[in-house]
Amino acid sequence: MRLVHARGDLSLDVCRVMGIVNRTPDSFFDGGRMGLAASIDHAQRLVDEGADLLDIGAVKAGPGEPVTETEELERLMPALEAIAGRCDVPISIETSRPRVARDAIEAGAAIVNDVAGLVVTELASVCADTGAGLILMHNGGQIRGRPRHPRYDDVVAEVMRELEAMAAVAETAGVPREAIVLDAGLDFGKTTHHSLELVRRTEELVASGRPLLVAPSRKDVVGETLDLPPPGRLAGTLALVALSVEKGAHIVRVHDVAPAVEVVRMVEATVGRRDPENPVRGLWD
Repeated sequence: MRLVHARGDLSLDVCRVMGIVNRTPDSFFDGGRMGLAASIDHAQRLVDEGADLLDIGAVKAGPGEPVTETEELERLMPALEAIAGRCDVPISIETSRPRVARDAIEAGAAIVNDVAGLVVTELASVCADTGAGLILMHNGGQIRGRPRHPRYDDVVAEVMRELEAMAAVAETAGVPREAIVLDAGLDFGKTTHHSLELVRRTEELVASGRPLLVAPSRKDVVGETLDLPPPGRLAGTLALVALSVEKGAHIVRVHDVAPAVEVVRMVEATVGRRDPENPVRGLWD
């Protein structure tokens, strides 16, 4: 399987690690801690640690103050231009605004990560016109808000049905099937029990035949399960990464790239999807 994007394509025969670069001052984990120079250095560090892709966001996906299109561009573009000129990996831009997406792709982005779930269908046309990849996230109707008593008869079946409907809209707009990635949207419009079930049944999501991204990094599904704040959620995040990879996820989106890369490689070597890095034990002359 390959993911086609605006700068080429990426093999998904092994799970890829996507590193998070926040340009949001109100991010739940690292908001406001990184200025422009620090964000650029952070992106390079993630690549050095083994990130296969980067995801840059300038608007908080969860609850927060409204952000205008102009503000989003002002936060995003200087960092994107510098990172694209420095880091030789595909860059994803988290946005639901067509103009932001188009400007970002022209500046070096390769993929659009739409956490709003194609609320603005013109976004798909932008991806079709530019050749950009498109990540579609299920949010259960929750955009920059908190879920309030979400109900599903079968969370996996309903999430997949809605994701496939989004993908059909994107394909109708001209986005190739091989350019579309699905994300079940852990936490978004879901209780912790729903998110845990989505991870537990990852293989059913993978059965769609489309690339699947899983994004558990330091989220409430980890925090509520372990009763820990965001700074203490690394081990829980890595547990969900391991389970997702074992069950066939194609991309994991994380803040902490170095440990996630080790987990991905260890799990895939164990299940036989990749060779060990240095298998010399017992082979000495």
